[in-house]
Amino acid sequence: MSAQTKTPPPAPLADPLEDNDADRLRIVPVRRTGQWAAAAAVLVLLALALNSVIRNDAFQWGVVGDYFTTTAVLRGLGLTLWLTALVMALGFALGTLLAVLRLSANRVLQAVGWGYVWLFRSTPILVQLLFWFNIGALYPEILGVRTVNLLGPITVAVVGLTLHEAAYAAEVVRGGILSVERGQLEAAQSLGLGPWRRLYRIVLPQAMRSIVPPAGNMLIGTLKGTSIVSIIAVQDLLYSVQLVYHRTYQVIPLLLVATLWYVVVTSLLSVGQHYVERYYARGTGDAR
Repeated sequence: MSAQTKTPPPAPLADPLEDNDADRLRIVPVRRTGQWAAAAAVLVLLALALNSVIRNDAFQWGVVGDYFTTTAVLRGLGLTLWLTALVMALGFALGTLLAVLRLSANRVLQAVGWGYVWLFRSTPILVQLLFWFNIGALYPEILGVRTVNLLGPITVAVVGLTLHEAAYAAEVVRGGILSVERGQLEAAQSLGLGPWRRLYRIVLPQAMRSIVPPAGNMLIGTLKGTSIVSIIAVQDLLYSVQLVYHRTYQVIPLLLVATLWYVVVTSLLSVGQHYVERYYARGTGDAR
């Protein structure tokens, strides 16, 4: 028998990424000259703006420091915080009811909820406040009580802001409820839970993840929006500083006092909103 000729194995292919001095690859980072130049220009502009604010004597920072913690300003700040908390609590309570009406299977209830939201979102808040402030022109007496004595400036502010915020809160709550999977409602219904128990025990806890971010924005907006009640002589933060600068004619520093307090409070609320959002985002992979 003739010996069989064995075919030699094919030569291994050359590795194009072989680490040798001749073919070694070099990674070159992408140059972002334009981004760095833009960032440097922005920092320079910010530094110039900050320097102009600090060194401009017209801002009268000494006067700002003198009035920042005065009794009148702190009293106005306290009323602003109280009004914000009360309006948000009442607004979301009424807004939750309106959201339930809009999601109801009853056409009449749907129409009532939709009509309320449409009306109060279509008219400016200033017009609403002035309307409630002059309600005595339409109804001089309600249940034997004169409306002039019944609706004082603070009551008008609470009523007007609450009815206005409820329209927006209704849409926030409705969007959160619609974000809950339909299967969750069917499972709760199969367990025999009533409509209100399904809402408070099943739906709202899951909807909070979608409700909290816009609700936090509403809270900050309401805090700043309370300044509009100064038009009806409610002594909030803005009205308190106005009373001072009408007497001293130091308009700019007193406005800076109000501005700085708004910045401080809104910053604290933003931090709180971050932690509340992270709390309700647990187990979803969005907590950060």
